[in-house]
Parts: sequence; structure tokens; C-alpha cells
Amino acid sequence: MSDTQVFETGSAGPAARSDAEATTLRVAAKRPRADGVVELELVPPAGRRLRDWAPGAHIDLQLPNGMTRQYSLCGDRWDPHRYRVAVLREPDGRGGSAAVHDELAVGDEIGVGGPRNNFPLVPSEQYLFVAGGIGITPLLPMVVQADLLDADWRLLYGGRSRSSMAFLDELAGYGDRVVVAPQDETGLLDLPGFLGRPRPGVRVYACGPAPLLAATEAACADWPEHTLRTERFVAAEPAAPARRTPFEIELARTGVTVQVTPERTVLDAVAEAGVDVLSSCRRGVCGTCETEVLAGEPDHRDALLTDHERQAGDCMFICVSRSRSDRLVLDL
Repeated sequence: MSDTQVFETGSAGPAARSDAEATTLRVAAKRPRADGVVELELVPPAGRRLRDWAPGAHIDLQLPNGMTRQYSLCGDRWDPHRYRVAVLREPDGRGGSAAVHDELAVGDEIGVGGPRNNFPLVPSEQYLFVAGGIGITPLLPMVVQADLLDADWRLLYGGRSRSSMAFLDELAGYGDRVVVAPQDETGLLDLPGFLGRPRPGVRVYACGPAPLLAATEAACADWPEHTLRTERFVAAEPAAPARRTPFEIELARTGVTVQVTPERTVLDAVAEAGVDVLSSCRRGVCGTCETEVLAGEPDHRDALLTDHERQAGDCMFICVSRSRSDRLVLDL
């Protein structure tokens, strides 16, 4: 069984309600790191310290064109004055990556929300990392952390070609712990050979395109529960809602009750009742609008919670999730 975290580098939606937690950072550097990949270094006003983060964290970039996009932090987590992200140009995207590549310039100031982490590195005897293309970004700090802890770890890194694979120079120093396997040289990644036999005491972290993650999930199907943790950059379309009739939301802190009709989101209904909840992606992929559920049965439609967390039913992401029961009570 795998635990999956998903956020879209092309996630759409207004950024207005994430402004309250955003800070303004300046683009201090912008440089190419591979074919179609640029690296951004973001710094705060002089003298300010950035929020701490851990491997697996991401931030929201509020771009000048009004779009909000989520990108994994891939720099030095011990540097309190600089964030680093890498952005792949998505030819079929919704305009976010194009704005970063074509419009954002050194010296520009942008709003940055977060960091948030739904893909944390948990303690383990051994780590096996699997990266595909730009999926190296959340795994790069994990490799650094595992090495600092003197843990047993290896990385399998694939891409279309070496020229399309970012950060190869930084990974070269780890020697044979890193297996670089460009598809035009070696074909598809040999996941069974890399992973080996199922065994306890191992955590497998994978990030990359959907076919790679599907293959990794298949390769880990017989491994102990929760061995595999994945992060996807594009969320699958959610299933149909559990109900197509209105339901009620009770806001526990105010006692206000609002009705949510099929065409409205819980987030919008709550906002119209005067409660401002931070949100960013509006697609259930960034984790900003997580809300505690006090009573009722949520209809989880996000791409963040594990099966165990869904069964617990004690939280939901109100930008996309709805209700199975006639009434939900939220800690708002």
C-alpha cells in the first residue's frame, strides 16, 4: 500500500485567500538547470529570516499574471535567507510554468505562501528514492538529509535524456549511491532490480510522471504496508460526488448553519457566511484549506489524504471535498 501526496505545478485558482499567510520575496537569481528547467532563488527583504522547512515541503508562488502555483523546495534547508525551486516548462500546462520561464525576471517581487509539507521524510532504516524528470526536486533535499544522518540510501533517477535531467552535477558527488538512467540510453527504469525483494525497514519515496508512479506502485504491491510514499504533480480527476443533493454545514465556533448546493463548494459557502479560510489551489492538491471535522461523514475528493486518514474522517479539504451525510460540523 502506498501513501500519496499530490499537488499540481499547474494548479489553477485565485490566490486571494492565501494572501494572509504570504510573504513578498525577491527573485535573486534565475538560471537554466536542464532543457526546459529553470531554477529560481528567492530571498526576503534584508535582514529577515525565512520560515524553516523540511525535506518534502513546497511553497506557493503567486505569479505576476495572477496565477498561484506550487513548487517543491529543493535548496539548502539550513539556509534561513534563501528558498530554491526548479520549474519545468509544461507545453500543455495552464500558463504558470510559461509565466515563470518567460515573464518572471531577476529583481521581480512575488508573493510566496507556505512552506507546507504533505510529503515528509519519516525515520527509516533504509531509503530508496525513485525520481522521474522534475520529480527530483522534492527528493533532492531528502537525499541530502539521509546522507547527513548517515542512513542507508540509494536514488534511481530517470529522464528522457541527460540534458533534460536537472541537478546531475549536485548528485555526482554521491557516487554509486545514485543511479542515473536516461531513457534514451538505458530504456525504462529497472524498478524491480533497483528495489529488490520486499522487506521491512525500508521506505520508498517516488516522485515523477504518472506512468512511473504506477509502475512503482505495482513493483511495491507486495511490500509491507506504508512502505511506498509518492508525490504526483498532476491530480487525477476525482470520482463523482457521493451525493448530488444539498447538505448543511454547521460552523461550530459561531453556531451558523449554511446550505451547500451541488454547484457550490464548501469553501465558497463558508466564505459567504463570513468565515475566511486560507486556500490556494482550489483543486485539493496543496493542503492549505485543511479543516477539522467535528461531526458528520466527509466525502473526500482531495488528492492528499491516505486511506487511513480518510477513514478517520476528522479533517477535510473544503475546496473540493463535500459531505456524505446530511450535515457536517466543522471547527470554524
